Amino acid sequence: MKLVNRGYLTIRPNKPFWDWANEFESDMEFSVDDDVEPNVYLITDDFFDIEPILEQNFKKIFKNELSMITDEESAWPQERTMESFLEWFDLEIGTTVFDLEKSDLKVEKIE
Repeated sequence: MKLVNRGYLTIRPNKPFWDWANEFESDMEFSVDDDVEPNVYLITDDFFDIEPILEQNFKKIFKNELSMITDEESAWPQERTMESFLEWFDLEIGTTVFDLEKSDLKVEKIE
């Protein structure tokens, strides 16, 4: 087992996100009641206050979450502020990440 030098944010969509997402999916309807697996974003493990980390990263996270529904940026909500981010998503933070695998981590950069 290895300790990874990262903390984490887990992001789980709230009702405003699902209401927006349902505008694009005609085959199925999403709901906040669905047991959806959160996305995990690795962050520095050396922080005392989450606010600066959110300020620095919420726009990237917001865009990534929206792009999982549609790449059409013109369809994304115009207001993507910290306040709207916190309405659209629940988040949890943690400081300890363990890697139970024997193989090395493979990191793939995405834009």
